[in-house]
Amino acid sequence: MVQAVRIQKDLEALNEFTATPGQGTTRLSYSAEAAKARPFIKEIMVKAGLTVREDALGNIFGRLSTPEIDHKPIVLVGSHYDSVPNGGMFDGPAGIMAGLEVARLFQDQGLVPQYPLEIVAMVEEEGTSFNSGLLASRALCGFLTYEDLQKLQDQNGLSAAEHITNAGYHPEEVEKLAYPPKALKAFLELHIEQGPILENLKKDVGIVDVIVGISQLQVVIQGKAGHAGTTPMGMRSDALLSASRVIATAEKIAIEAGEYCVATVGRLNVYPNGSNVIPDKVTFTVDIRSKFKDKLDAMIAAVKASVHAEANSGITVSEHLTLYVEPTELSTVIVNNFREQSNRLGILEEPMVSGAGHDAMIFAKVTDVGLIFVPSKDGISHHPAEWTDYDEIAKGVEVLFETVKVLTEAKGKSND
Repeated sequence: MVQAVRIQKDLEALNEFTATPGQGTTRLSYSAEAAKARPFIKEIMVKAGLTVREDALGNIFGRLSTPEIDHKPIVLVGSHYDSVPNGGMFDGPAGIMAGLEVARLFQDQGLVPQYPLEIVAMVEEEGTSFNSGLLASRALCGFLTYEDLQKLQDQNGLSAAEHITNAGYHPEEVEKLAYPPKALKAFLELHIEQGPILENLKKDVGIVDVIVGISQLQVVIQGKAGHAGTTPMGMRSDALLSASRVIATAEKIAIEAGEYCVATVGRLNVYPNGSNVIPDKVTFTVDIRSKFKDKLDAMIAAVKASVHAEANSGITVSEHLTLYVEPTELSTVIVNNFREQSNRLGILEEPMVSGAGHDAMIFAKVTDVGLIFVPSKDGISHHPAEWTDYDEIAKGVEVLFETVKVLTEAKGKSND
């Protein structure tokens, strides 16, 4: 039986590894807090009877297998352990602890998988560190290169490769991390909804069948600094003014694109950032999402056009697409199994489209994928007030566990 108290204990203990105690969870992938979290995660894996390894990026794996089945494709379950700044304690870690509770249930019930089961805790899903998310899943699926890690930079110009090296890992080995073709049987992820739908409908779990396409643009607008009082308005090259027009246009583009289309400027840096200085440089991100590929591509093109429309004799611009993932349909077989298990257990389920990007969307390019949502109180996420009741997580784990048993063709020890 799923034990909500175990999930609660582990989630609350993991949440102690934050740079902002009392102000939400801040745990960047290669920070001191992440370095402290890793041994804790490994310890839980060992106690759950798993064989633990860590890869060259800092992803952590716990494996349940036997020599007789080691050659078979893997059922992989998990999520990420990084956070946004001042985020919540459930986004990502709830999925890791759900996977570990599944492993404990195998241990409690003496179940032996006929296909290897791996629980994974992944790095850098959020994209906070280098303006490019889903790094772990992209690496594990063969979509990330060492050159990518050298190009990606933090706000201070330090590359992802340097950060990873400084943390004691080996970014130069990133291209060796991908699972070989057909090495995975399935990837399953439990995640908080991060929205209000399940709570409003009074449903226990969301069964996701489509994840929206997601892209991220990094924009740089370069102007010319000047004194705020002595430079006439008609003689200015104000980078922030140009950026403001692009940002306003991005909102209009998304609204006109219609349902399941959004655009968000979530990061903006102004230089030199003085109250009496005309800004000479602005960098910002534009996050663009849609359920529909044609609309996603059209919005990206329109935002890019609005950036280049600002270029003139005093303003130079550049834009770079740091992330692009097409809308993703998940495995019909796994979706139907989730629904079957939910109905059998008396757990109320709701078909859903995910407006947020998840590691599941990357794994769906190489294997069958299932994604379960559990309710978020008031729909709040990426905020200290983010909350999901532990009993609600437990219901999601029940569905997850029953589906993992099916996929691994688990047997009791007496049936070996």
